[in-house]
Amino acid sequence: MAIAYPHFFGSEKTKNLKPSLMVTPTPSPVILSQDELKKIAAYKAVEFVESGMVLGLGTGSTAKHAIDRIAELLRIGKLKNIVGIPTSSITHEQAVSLGIPLSDLNAHPILDLAIDGADEVDPQMNLVKGRGGSLLREKMVEAASKKFIVIVDESKLVSHLGGTGLAMPVEIVPFCWEFTLRRLEMLFIEAGCVGKLRVVRESSEPYVTDNGNYIIDLYFKSDMGDLKEASDAILRLAGVVEHGMFLDMATTVIVAGKLGVFVTNK
Repeated sequence: MAIAYPHFFGSEKTKNLKPSLMVTPTPSPVILSQDELKKIAAYKAVEFVESGMVLGLGTGSTAKHAIDRIAELLRIGKLKNIVGIPTSSITHEQAVSLGIPLSDLNAHPILDLAIDGADEVDPQMNLVKGRGGSLLREKMVEAASKKFIVIVDESKLVSHLGGTGLAMPVEIVPFCWEFTLRRLEMLFIEAGCVGKLRVVRESSEPYVTDNGNYIIDLYFKSDMGDLKEASDAILRLAGVVEHGMFLDMATTVIVAGKLGVFVTNK
């Protein structure tokens, strides 16, 4: 269930956030498409980028706009000496095609800034990510970043993670995946959890991540409970590589919607 973002960021649950760091929204005179809202949020995030930075480059339709914008600013000379760390093979290909210099975490274990989208954002700025399949590399890169800016349109705001009724991804090793799926379901049996192996629509073959793993998508009928306990329980299962809950990682959330753009910082 998506909720309107002025109420979302002004709720009791976000009273620890600093109101002075929120941008006053400017209502749009026209109705914008979801992709246009994503682009607005992405361009706003790129305003935080400075020359000489090492940047985590996210994956997905919203992050793609940010990468396009970074490349544009490099071409016209407004940004210089940028190094990008891509979070997927798709992002790597996009950045190479645009001429953005790239490296990796081996050479740059600490990043200045990462910009990426999210599938869900709760009032505490916790995230669900990975419906595009890149959650492991995204988490590695974004955990190594001094600042992590999340860019979303207002449809991604939820009252609790899993609140959209859509997938919460878990990356697992292919070995005995059905066994791992059943164990994941049992962890959250009280929340009505159902797990499904992600498949390629065209072939019905298992979807394989950049890391050679499978993804189990978990669907919840009710709140999964304490998120840190849920996170720990999932990661304790042998066969699990990583999950798509990004807890206490985002430092800034930029939301674009019909009432304008809101920027909230922790």
